[in-house]
Amino acid sequence: MDRRSFLTKGAIGGTAAAASSLAAPAYAQGNRTLTLVTTWGRGLAGVHDSAQYCADMITEMTDGQLTVDLRAAGELVGAFEVFDAVSAGQADMYHGVDYYFLGQHPALSFFSQIPFGMTFQEFNNWYYHDGGSELADELYSIFGLKAFPAGNTGPQSGGWFAQEMNSPEDFQGLRFRMPGQGGQVLGKLGASVQNLPGAEVYQALASGAIDGTEWIGPWADEKAGFQEITKIYYTAGFHEPGPNLNLTMNLDTFESLTPAQQSIIHNASRASNLWTMSLFMANNSAALQRLQSGGVQVLEFGDEIWDAFGSAAEEVIQEPMGDELYKRCYDSYMESLESSANWSSRSEGAFTQQRNRIMGM
Repeated sequence: MDRRSFLTKGAIGGTAAAASSLAAPAYAQGNRTLTLVTTWGRGLAGVHDSAQYCADMITEMTDGQLTVDLRAAGELVGAFEVFDAVSAGQADMYHGVDYYFLGQHPALSFFSQIPFGMTFQEFNNWYYHDGGSELADELYSIFGLKAFPAGNTGPQSGGWFAQEMNSPEDFQGLRFRMPGQGGQVLGKLGASVQNLPGAEVYQALASGAIDGTEWIGPWADEKAGFQEITKIYYTAGFHEPGPNLNLTMNLDTFESLTPAQQSIIHNASRASNLWTMSLFMANNSAALQRLQSGGVQVLEFGDEIWDAFGSAAEEVIQEPMGDELYKRCYDSYMESLESSANWSSRSEGAFTQQRNRIMGM
């Protein structure tokens, strides 16, 4: 399916289309401004910072040849409109997490997060060295897009609840904010799942429109203020052990850049990927201690609930398997995950367990 001829008209910032008679691509000359839209409200801790860092890196590394103009969610288009806006050429790029857009293609799950899926390092292994980037190019090109990993939050928390969750039955009728396949899992358990942009979550929880929410982790959650509404917090979640955030460009815009500028986009995204993950990991522990000092109950789901999550997750992940590209992404992803986990459990996993035991951590 080739939608690019329809979707890429009228791009903000302009594109340079090579004439059919030219033997080499025609690159845009001079300084350019590229419009970056995001799924994040301005100021959302960590995720907006990630988008801004990536934008600033591109501007600085090109010495101003490319100036990235960041527009947060709602400033140009809504949080859930960025995929279509960039695909159609109404903006040049977006920063966000692509499980918001599973209606476009179910395989976007693998380039954002699947339940019980890859950690940050495991995703990087797959994407950079084990076939993930080639599958991403194939998938995103359907929509006239080019995607780059440009951030990760690390393992996300199970979420904030109005009451303790003691059995799978407690999810029946629960109005809970969780996007992507993780939300589909809770739907299997009987929850009424809400898919809300990050900037709208606090108000929905405070007003009683939802009974609970996941967001990211202790630092971002504390910044969002959820502890002001409820004191019940589950720290480990099944749904996002290492969600990937993409910088995704209009493909025609990307191809109109010079090779040097294209390389800068690649490398600025890589830098943002590592910087963002480190930002969250450096702040989470201290934030969790502050939350506990403020009266938050830090809990973990019981094994019965974890088992229910696992059974429902298997159903959800298998359901789109009739799509050929989804199936190929799944096979590649799971092969890489098994390989990475087999080694890391015997090396870093075993070492960390012994180090923490010996040092009393």
